Amino acid sequence: MFDITEDDLSSEQSRNLIALHLAGMSEDVPDDAKFLDLSDLLQPEVTVWSAWHNSKIASIGALKMLADGTAEIKSMRTHPDFVGHGAASIILKTIIAAASSRGIHRISLETGSGASFGAAYALYEKHGFKKGEAYSTHKQTEFNHFLHLDLG
Repeated sequence: MFDITEDDLSSEQSRNLIALHLAGMSEDVPDDAKFLDLSDLLQPEVTVWSAWHNSKIASIGALKMLADGTAEIKSMRTHPDFVGHGAASIILKTIIAAASSRGIHRISLETGSGASFGAAYALYEKHGFKKGEAYSTHKQTEFNHFLHLDLG
């Protein structure tokens, strides 16, 4: 149902979905929390994938390589028209497979608390992510949760 592409974020649909993601983060995330913006997603250590149905973007997600040989998931977002259709799962599976093929032994991510993060938290748990400690430069707060997937 979905075609997956490595995304250079040059298309209007990709940029609009990232803009929607950033707007949602601005509404739901405390001011002191940090998340990647568009320019951060264009860095060489970040790979972005998007899922498309026909000619419409369905979901997007990124993998950021970290200096310690691990990686983190960034900027996962599903277009509202495709929520509940498996687009996020396809992107997450693509990210996990890419990390594994790159020899990454652990993928981590930071997500928030509250109702707006419930579906994301459930998606990550469904794919084997477990709650754990802060990683890299992230700091634990009352708002955030850190999830990790060991790839062996």
